[in-house]
Amino acid sequence: MTPVKQLYIIRIVLGIIAAALSAAVAFLLGNAAGISTFVNSLTVALVVYLLTYYILKAVYKNKIEKQSKILSTAVGMYFFTWITFFILFYTTIRAFMPA
Repeated sequence: MTPVKQLYIIRIVLGIIAAALSAAVAFLLGNAAGISTFVNSLTVALVVYLLTYYILKAVYKNKIEKQSKILSTAVGMYFFTWITFFILFYTTIRAFMPA
């Protein structure tokens, strides 16, 4: 498997993990009607993305020619996966654990 394909898979898995963390933070900190719930969740997703970027950069610095490709590879898949699973996890949490 090529390093770029590995990055895609890693970003998708990280998107799911970030969605679970975001849903938990949104449930604990926000109310269901406020925009702050989404902003807090998006902030968690961005922090996870940026932290893992530095980790992935250290791992893949010799395997991928352009270092900027590590940042931009699968960014769309990460956030698409994150928003999909965030909605799923947050809805499930709100359904089974009403505030």
